[in-house]
Amino acid sequence: MSANPQVERLEAAGPSPAATGESPVWRVAEQALYWVDIPAKKIVRGSLATGQRTEWLLPEQVACIAFDHAGTVLAGCETGLFGVTLADVSKAASGEPLTASLRKLAAPEFPHGGMRFNDGRCDRQGRFWAGTMVMDMAAAIPGGALYRFDEKGVLSAPVVDSLITQNGLGWSPDGTTMYLSDSHPLRRLIWAFDYDVETAEPRNRRVFADLHHYSGRPDGAAVDADGCYWICANDAGLLLRFTPQGKLDRQIPVPAVKPAMCAFGGRDLDTLFVTSIRPANGASEHDGHVFALRPGVSGLPEPEFAGQL
Repeated sequence: MSANPQVERLEAAGPSPAATGESPVWRVAEQALYWVDIPAKKIVRGSLATGQRTEWLLPEQVACIAFDHAGTVLAGCETGLFGVTLADVSKAASGEPLTASLRKLAAPEFPHGGMRFNDGRCDRQGRFWAGTMVMDMAAAIPGGALYRFDEKGVLSAPVVDSLITQNGLGWSPDGTTMYLSDSHPLRRLIWAFDYDVETAEPRNRRVFADLHHYSGRPDGAAVDADGCYWICANDAGLLLRFTPQGKLDRQIPVPAVKPAMCAFGGRDLDTLFVTSIRPANGASEHDGHVFALRPGVSGLPEPEFAGQL
C-alpha cells in the first residue's frame, strides 16, 4: 500500500473551480461522479469515460445529494429536502447549465434564520440522513441537528442536536457503526455511535477522534471496505484515515488546503475522489477543484435511497 499515492486533478471535473465543492457521489450505473457547488446552487457531473462536465442549476443552495433507484436526486438544500429530476445530459449545450425540476419532500422547523442543510447521505439500508447548520459559521451557533428521512417519506425529529457545523456522516461496512463530525473550529470532533440497522437508532455516542490532537477540521468522510474511516482535514490539506478503533494510521496530503468531502468510485471502486473549497483570499490554482487518487484500498458502492422520490 503506497503511503503517498499520486494525487491528480480530475480532468472530467472541468477547468472551473467550485466555491464550495461538496457531496461527491459515484454512480456505478453511469461510471460518473456527481458533486455540488453549494453557493453556486449547482449539481455537477463528470464523466470519466468522455471527460464531459455537465451542470444543473437549482433555485437555491444545494449541499448534499443521494440518488434513488430510478436516478432521481434526493437533495438537502436551504429550505428543506427535495426530489430533483435532472434534465437529460444529452440536452446540454456548450457551457450552459441544464435545468432541474424540484419537488419539496420535507422540511424541519429551523430554530434560527440563515440555516440550511449541510452534509448528508444514505445509511446501508437506504435511509437518508442529513444535518443542518447556521450558515454564519463565525456566529458559532449550535442550532444544527441531524435528521433521518426514511423510505416512507417521513422526516424524523432531531436525532442529534446542538451541532454547530454538522459533517462527517458515514457507516461501517456492516452498518452497525455510524460516524458523525462537527467541523466547526470550536468543536473539531468525530463521534461514533452504535447503530441499530432495524430501527435506525444511533446509541452510545462516544468520541471517535478529537482533531485538536491532529491537523485540520473534520469535514466530509468516506468508509472503505476494510471499515476504516477517511476524513477530509479541512484547513490542513490532508486526508486522514482512522482504523475502526480510532487510531490514525495514514495521512495523505492533497493540493487544496480545504478538502471538503471524499468518496470512493471508479470501475473497481479503488479511486478516492476529493472535492474542495476555494478560500475567499489567497487561493491557489488547485483550491476548489476535484482530485483523484488510488490509496491502495477499495470502497463500497454508495447506497441508494430506498424509497421512491
